[in-house]
Amino acid sequence: MNSAANLSEKLLRSSFKAFASDIHFYPFPNHTDIYFRVHGKRVFHSSIHATHYQLLLTFYKFTSGMDIGELRKPQNGIITYSDQTQHYALRLSTLPVNNMESLAIRILPQDEILTLEQLFLFPYQLKKLREWIKHRSGIILFTGPTGSGKTTTLYALLQTILAEESYQTITLEDPVEKEISNILQVQVNEKAGITYQAGLKAALRHDPDIIMVGEIRDKETAKFAFDASLTGHLVLSTLHAKNAEGTIHRLLEMGLKITDLQQSLIAVAALQLIPVQMNHAIVRRAAILELLDGATLNHALKGQDVQKVSSFQSFTKLRRKAYLYGFITKELLQKGESP
Repeated sequence: MNSAANLSEKLLRSSFKAFASDIHFYPFPNHTDIYFRVHGKRVFHSSIHATHYQLLLTFYKFTSGMDIGELRKPQNGIITYSDQTQHYALRLSTLPVNNMESLAIRILPQDEILTLEQLFLFPYQLKKLREWIKHRSGIILFTGPTGSGKTTTLYALLQTILAEESYQTITLEDPVEKEISNILQVQVNEKAGITYQAGLKAALRHDPDIIMVGEIRDKETAKFAFDASLTGHLVLSTLHAKNAEGTIHRLLEMGLKITDLQQSLIAVAALQLIPVQMNHAIVRRAAILELLDGATLNHALKGQDVQKVSSFQSFTKLRRKAYLYGFITKELLQKGESP
């Protein structure tokens, strides 16, 4: 186990140095390939012998609280790690594949506080978000695929709100990705009966001004979140959807009615992260957002094509703008426009 700890230490330090957001292990009968995800791109790191991977996997499962003997079901766990300069939460997930287990580690720096200004490529989109969070009731949704920056944006928004005024704020998360002072953060635990719905019901008894729901996963949570937004609470949440317009379709599929959305939904922001380049090198990733609010949101709720609304900026238009401003390469522009 000691050799596994040493191997883990070396691997983690390499991932931190590369500013990786994830580590992926791909097991084969005789060896395991290790990849880092850096600025959204999967990069090969190294290969290790199958026996070393088994030691490492057992070490990670044990230290993260997983069942070492369980090989047939996916499992999740969390490890906290600290070095001299930074604290990290490591979110681990196993997946059974071909009589083996693959492992993915999401790296969540705990001391890194990104401001809203650092997150977004275009300042006018940040201005929009600042206008949205002035509402004292209603719901704001952030949508996009896994890893598109939804939770990071929510944290930055909450910190911005609390820096300007004191509000009773409660979050419901699965898992809690970063601890924030002056906020009540509730860890959703399905096995213990703390579901999103149960957590929301309990949270409302604490008289919150702002509620953050980590993710709307089902129709029960969606209904409860929208009901909470009607009773004098500002609700912030995330949803998996391809784009802003697709968010409306997802909500309708969850059983919400157009009248529910018209009464409660303040706005929708769909996020995409794009690598920003300077001097032919990627310096960071920044978000571009498809925004639905006001007139564009009304068009979407009526079932009209928002692409035809002149004020609506689609991902395609935003990528073209990013290219014209010199933020991204022509190759990335064309990749984003390909079907």
